[in-house]
Order: sequence, then structure tokens, then C-alpha cells
Amino acid sequence: MSMETIGIWIAAFLTLMMYSFLYQDNPFYKFGEHLYLGVSVGYFICVTWFEVFIPQLFVPLREDQKYILIIPTVLGIFMLMRFIRQAAWISRWSMAYYMGFGSGVAIPSVLLASIMAQLEQTMITIFQKNPEGRVDIIAWGPSLTGQLITVIGLLCVLTYFYFSVEHKGFIGRVGRVGIYFLMISFGASFGYTVMARVSLLIGRVQFLINVWLDSIFHFAK
Repeated sequence: MSMETIGIWIAAFLTLMMYSFLYQDNPFYKFGEHLYLGVSVGYFICVTWFEVFIPQLFVPLREDQKYILIIPTVLGIFMLMRFIRQAAWISRWSMAYYMGFGSGVAIPSVLLASIMAQLEQTMITIFQKNPEGRVDIIAWGPSLTGQLITVIGLLCVLTYFYFSVEHKGFIGRVGRVGIYFLMISFGASFGYTVMARVSLLIGRVQFLINVWLDSIFHFAK
């Protein structure tokens, strides 16, 4: 039996261990779960050491004398003080710096990726230039219809979350339409999540049938 075949059998048994949770919680599932977490943590530590510490800390300190890197190193060590009861308060310095720096980096990204992108998608393009250079009105079609639906849905959803006015009459009806748009959005997101999980299941089933069972037949021969 080759090493490749042994690896296939190990992967198949681990797959069955993880999916055994569908029947009930059992020691096989717990063993597979703990093994997965342990291997993941070990792999993460190795990658961090060889891809982060050595090329981005030790090499620059030794060859380029970038002593400024000592500051983030000390802050990182302070984060580990959280595991020591008497020195846990020191980790708050690193956490405060991390939260402040992370917020400063994340806020512009969120504005560009979410708010500005949402504004761009709600801008209706009515005019366009024809090949002769003149400005014409875009003919009614699927593109313009989709833009109008996006704008109407956005306004209805924002109306639903506008609580400064009691939701009665016209405002109430618009807010209820916003609920329908929200349910469609949540349903699409949930459906996408289910499809992703089903795709993972299909991949593992194909592995068990096409690879593992095939190796059993070859081994039996």
C-alpha cells in the first residue's frame, strides 16, 4: 500500500468522522474535531513563523537594522500577557492600539466598498452618447428596469428603518414593501450559503465514491 493510498484512507475516515455528527454527538466526531483544530493551529503557527516572523522581523532587524520593528514586536508580546492573570492589564495597551489603527484602516474601506458602492448602484443612467457623439435617452429595457427596482427597493428599506415618523398610511405601506425586499435579500443570502455547504458535501461525497472506493477496489484486486 503506497503512501498516497494511506492518505486517501485517512482522509476518508476523517470525513466520515466529521459527518457522523449528523447522527448524534459521538467520540469519533470529537476526535476528528479536535484533530482538525490541532492541525489548523499547528499549521497557522508554522506559517506565521516562516512567512511573518523570519522574513518581516528577524531578517530586517539583522540585515537592514530596522529597529523600528521592535515596537510592534513588543506590542505583540503584550497581547500574550492576556494569558497571565497578574499581567493581563498590559494587553489592553496593545488592544487599544490595534482597535484604533484597525478602525482607521477599516472606516475608509467600508465607506468605499459599501456606502459609495451602494450610491453608485442607485444612480440611474438615463442618458448615453450615440456613435455620432449626440446625447440620447436610453430606451426602456432590462438595464433601466433593474436600476429602477434597485432604487425603489433601497428607498423602501430605508423607509422601514426610519423611526422618526409613525409607520401609518403611506409610510407604513412603503415600509411593508421594504420588508419584502429585505426578505428577498435574506433569502438569497441564505440560499447562497446553503448552496456553498451543499457544494462542499458534494465534493466530499465524490471523493468517497470516486477516490476512496476506487482505491478499495484496486486494493482488493
